[in-house]
Amino acid sequence: MPENFPTLRVCALYPDLMNIYADRGNLLVLERRCAWRGIDFELSSSGLGEELDGEAHELFYIGGGQDRDQRLCAEDLIENKRAGLKRAADRDAVVLGVCGGYQLLGHSYILGGEEIEGVGLLDVTTVREVGPRLIGNVAIEVSLGDGYGAPHTEVLAGFENHGGRTHLAGGQAALGRVLAGRGNDGHSRLEGARSHNTIGTYLHGPLLPKNVWFADWLIARALGPQAPPLAPLDDRLEQQTHLSARRAAGV
Repeated sequence: MPENFPTLRVCALYPDLMNIYADRGNLLVLERRCAWRGIDFELSSSGLGEELDGEAHELFYIGGGQDRDQRLCAEDLIENKRAGLKRAADRDAVVLGVCGGYQLLGHSYILGGEEIEGVGLLDVTTVREVGPRLIGNVAIEVSLGDGYGAPHTEVLAGFENHGGRTHLAGGQAALGRVLAGRGNDGHSRLEGARSHNTIGTYLHGPLLPKNVWFADWLIARALGPQAPPLAPLDDRLEQQTHLSARRAAGV
């Protein structure tokens, strides 16, 4: 391993409860793409009742779960992990929430007459409104840096399945613009939210195997600008997977 390549330390929050959409695949993609480049990778978890050290990892990940499990995790996030996650976000560690994890990164999730408090890293609120679930293949256009600040536009493709409608506050940036699918609320044509290195999205299926360019972007952001550029990989198979997901969405 190059001497100046730091270890990528990843923490999965509630991997036993927030993992209903094959979210483990996202973690495996991060691990394998680091291994193929000779970058050391350490994966740990933080479950119910465990406090979170916001200094101990470069990337924090929380996936999706059933409403019951999401309630349990929301209570634990507030009690044991909110301070750690805020510290992580403040020092520009990567925080990625997918589906239910995205909702918990916001201010609240209103479910019937119940308001589930979130950690407030993203200026969004989610409401379970009357109407059908937002389900189907989805593709969004995103403009991100390459890990070192250079802007470019790419497409993320995946699958969405959520009953909640997520609403962004006026100053909150979306992750991307919907090309196909429903997005945050079914009508705004916006999907996800991003604040620096904190990102929430409804795209799963899982997300990163279908979009390995985004996995690399997350790795580069987590390792920081002091790390060398990531070496290119032979992604012919991964590119076909990405194109298949885009075709499924009609893009």
